[in-house]
Amino acid sequence: MSNLADALPINAALNAALPGAAQIAQNDARALYFALNKGAPDADSGAAARAYLDRQLDHARALHSDMPHNQAALMDWMNQRAHDVGLQYHAYLQGRRDGAPRRYFSNRSHALYFLQNVAPTKLVDGAWLFGLLAHWNDPDFRPLIQTYLEELGDGVPEKNHVVLYKKLLASEECDQWQDLPQEQFVQGAIQLALAYNAEHFLPEIIGFNLGYEQLPLHLLITAYELNELGSDPYYFTLHVTVDNGSTGHACKAVQALQQLVPQGLDAEVFMRRVQDGYRLNDLGACTTSVIEGFDLQAELVRILAAKAVAGQNMHSDYCRVAGRSINDWLSTPQQIPSMLGELEKAGWIQRGEPAENSRFWRLIQSERAEMFGVFSAYEQQVLKDWITAAPAADGQAAPAPRMLSYRARQRSLDTFGLQQAPRSQHGPRGIIRRHQDDDHGALRQLEQRIAARGSKEAAMAMLQSLMTPAGHHSASGLMATRMFRQLLG
Repeated sequence: MSNLADALPINAALNAALPGAAQIAQNDARALYFALNKGAPDADSGAAARAYLDRQLDHARALHSDMPHNQAALMDWMNQRAHDVGLQYHAYLQGRRDGAPRRYFSNRSHALYFLQNVAPTKLVDGAWLFGLLAHWNDPDFRPLIQTYLEELGDGVPEKNHVVLYKKLLASEECDQWQDLPQEQFVQGAIQLALAYNAEHFLPEIIGFNLGYEQLPLHLLITAYELNELGSDPYYFTLHVTVDNGSTGHACKAVQALQQLVPQGLDAEVFMRRVQDGYRLNDLGACTTSVIEGFDLQAELVRILAAKAVAGQNMHSDYCRVAGRSINDWLSTPQQIPSMLGELEKAGWIQRGEPAENSRFWRLIQSERAEMFGVFSAYEQQVLKDWITAAPAADGQAAPAPRMLSYRARQRSLDTFGLQQAPRSQHGPRGIIRRHQDDDHGALRQLEQRIAARGSKEAAMAMLQSLMTPAGHHSASGLMATRMFRQLLG
């Protein structure tokens, strides 16, 4: 086993020694996220990332932890958690069968808002384990390395978690997430900072991984309700299976901890730091806080304010509402809620009725819509849900539009001969073979470069450089992952 003593000390003087990069890390999780997600950081960014983790750990230590301090109790704790989640999910399903409403998503735009707002975390899925690839020849690290490779889909695009999430965002046209609030980047920044500081924060990585890989109730409910609202739940259902406590990532997380904890007095210090890493999971935005933060009108106003930047001078003076030109209304974002109210008073928007009854909607969605292409599919969904969600004139709530689940939608496409490409019909081997054929030249070049390294150690080091959180989902990163898995044995 590797010498863990070298991984235990944290340099407490880092904060005092950091230049401008530390200021970015301290005040801007978003900036740190993008700086670290370009690839291996330079010395200043790496030091800034360590200082950022020190600060986050200070916050985490004040939080409650349900993780047992005694490592011998971990397996029973994990199994009990999974059992409890199963019972809670069973109760949820029974409630839905008895007529209870969705617990998380009020409408489809709420679900798409969720997908967009958790993107900074989902698009670095597994990143916290990247730095442990350097220990590929140490069997005690094997469970954690296997977990990272499985997060990468073992190099198969249809199983790579980041590839899957990027495709999901693109299919729903809600992939404009780069300017989200700072809170949405905290978890991603933590995971990327851990990725490039494995030797400084090994116990914290083990603890963070232990917490992240437990099966949460919200994952099951999210998958169920996304499917119900017509979005592909595969990214989420995949995590339900790979994180299982029997053979999956949750079990591997406990196994890795038990193999890597040192003996003697060092074990006490090590376990305290594992607990700190476990608590890191509770910092920043989470699934439930993102869901609870959705406000339909506020989201519509945000979208229109963003459109106003480009569109405030694009309307003719003939376009007037309440005696004012559209250009005038759009000149100040704070006026947008009032503009919506005036459009409703003027009859351009019929709240509580099907969107097609509103003249404003027909400007966006009709055979010869004057504003065709201005709003993305996600933005149109927000507007449509806002129009239809309001009470009708008789005071009764307008009926919710009937939604096709993702699976039902796929069956409908099959009926009309419009099948989408199968996700993975031929199994991993067939997929690997197909991609090797498609990228035969690039793969051969990579194989030649690996062979020229002269040793397995040098070859593995080169492959690791292509398997960073920023690059593993690229064509070369996927090929490198397949080769790394093969050489790992």
